Amino acid sequence: MQQKVVIAGGTGFIGHFLNKKFTEDGYQVVIISRQKEHVSWQNNSSIVAALEGAAMLINLAGKPINTIFSPKNKAALISSRVDTTLALGNALLACKKPPSIWLNASGAHIYGTSDGKAHTEADPADHSFFPAIMAKEWEDALYETQLPNTRKVALRISIVLGKNGGVLQPFIMLAKLLLGGKQGSGRQKFSWVHLEDFYQIILFIATQKTIEGAVNICAPEVVDNAQLMRTLRKTMKVPFGIPAPAFGIKIGARIMGIEPDLILKSLSVFPQKLLAAGYTFRYPTLAMAMKQILK
Repeated sequence: MQQKVVIAGGTGFIGHFLNKKFTEDGYQVVIISRQKEHVSWQNNSSIVAALEGAAMLINLAGKPINTIFSPKNKAALISSRVDTTLALGNALLACKKPPSIWLNASGAHIYGTSDGKAHTEADPADHSFFPAIMAKEWEDALYETQLPNTRKVALRISIVLGKNGGVLQPFIMLAKLLLGGKQGSGRQKFSWVHLEDFYQIILFIATQKTIEGAVNICAPEVVDNAQLMRTLRKTMKVPFGIPAPAFGIKIGARIMGIEPDLILKSLSVFPQKLLAAGYTFRYPTLAMAMKQILK
């Protein structure tokens, strides 16, 4: 009998990949989304039926963060995450046989924007940077529902790199145009994870029953922006890249409708829990990841 995996918000870059991988590995995949061909967020009984007897629930639902942090957008970003997480919690309460594990997305930005140490799961949440505030509210929503038969894991996801989508595509275009130099100072930290490792980490956590709570989803290698762009250019065999000053990034990001801090601020985290539990990364270095993605 096929094991059932429910992916909430499974229509984006990461969700499409997980759907494909789980299906290839013989799982039955059920998607909850706002698209008419999937289980609807508006139909609670259908969500309960989808979750009933499932092996795991993965929640990725949330409005994309690549926007300007206006008051209106901030409210929409938070509600799209908190409301869907609370809805899933209520649906799980109604299940006779709920999934044994609930993996809920969160953000590695929860620790703030320090350029110094790579943060582990033991470090506290930041209360000044909006993505950190949003991630904390998201995790609070996950823990609000008491589910004694379901293990909860908050996936503190760093920048996910993979083929044909995601954050890497604009950088690739810049490199092709010989504009792939450092952005701003180039010293801002960049934590990342390969899409294949993301999938393998989910499978790993599901089998490691002692892992619960917050888990940093990132490769062990933290690079800075200058190294990111240098590795990209080297892999693409682009001879040089014109750098972009901070003021240019701020103007360009605003024109594109993206918050400049997402480019100019640091994201620096370390996968302490995963490594302590024995997870082996397929792509532990950025050079290895870039070579696979761009081959």
